[in-house]
Amino acid sequence: MQNTSPTMMAQSESDRLRARVVWLYHVENYTQNDIAGQLGINRVMVVRLLAEARRRNEVRVSISSPLADMVALERQIETLFGIRRVIVAPFSDVNGDPTKVIAAAAGTLISGIMASGMVVGVGWGRTLYNTLPFIAGATLEDFRVVSLLGGISAARRFNPAEFAWQFAELFKGEGFLVPAPAVVDSPETKHALLERCGLAAIFDMADKLDVALLSVGGISALTTSYRAGYLSEADRRSLIDAGAVGDVLYNFIDKDGKVIDHEVNSRVISVSIDRLRRTPERVLISGGAEKLAALRASIKTINPTTFVTDEQTAGALLTAADA
Repeated sequence: MQNTSPTMMAQSESDRLRARVVWLYHVENYTQNDIAGQLGINRVMVVRLLAEARRRNEVRVSISSPLADMVALERQIETLFGIRRVIVAPFSDVNGDPTKVIAAAAGTLISGIMASGMVVGVGWGRTLYNTLPFIAGATLEDFRVVSLLGGISAARRFNPAEFAWQFAELFKGEGFLVPAPAVVDSPETKHALLERCGLAAIFDMADKLDVALLSVGGISALTTSYRAGYLSEADRRSLIDAGAVGDVLYNFIDKDGKVIDHEVNSRVISVSIDRLRRTPERVLISGGAEKLAALRASIKTINPTTFVTDEQTAGALLTAADA
């Protein structure tokens, strides 16, 4: 009878657990919390096992052979908005949520543009978080990831800090997080955090970014910012009354892409839009009917070099331009 060493057995058990977590998450579409409950482990372990599987290239989703009509849409959006590169993910459900298809297309793009020596700034939100399973990780040298805004303590999976950390893990890079809330109680608190607590030094890294990965938030009650409870309904209504159509990193903007004069903007702990504009590669990853006005405005103000969206959103942007 052949003996099995404790090391070999531990490795085998670890591999089986990781494989089971990957299967439940990517094939059976269970949530991380559900998987943790089924397997008797905590959610942090589930996150780590999924990240490990991506690092080992055990999970990879790729998109190839773009459809001719998608290419036509891409060219129209590029011409209309003056964007260097547009990627439109096929999506036929007019009333559906395009988050997953946008994330899949963005994940393939991101996998191809990350390189050693880069400083990458990252935003937050459901769409960016959902890119993680579609990114092929790699070991990159001198690779740094900078979170571009403070944390959202109630947002759980969609917390900027957690996305930045997991993204850095994929490429075995260093992560630089902002140890402060995304929205504080007063401009005075913001000033104190930036000037006296060292946060300004982290945001100064935004001047050295090679790539910024960004999404936009709408102003409806369904968007992540409001579901997380970080902005009140009174704040949301007040922002709408002031002309806000959405936000980029909690910088609330009007339909022309200008940062509105509102007290919420004076309490936000995030990188300014002026700084974002100086980043050589600005990748905007977003879509959905509730974000159309925010997308048009953000394209005007960020002037993205790459825009990743879905078929329905792209079509709606063209229709609105013709109206």
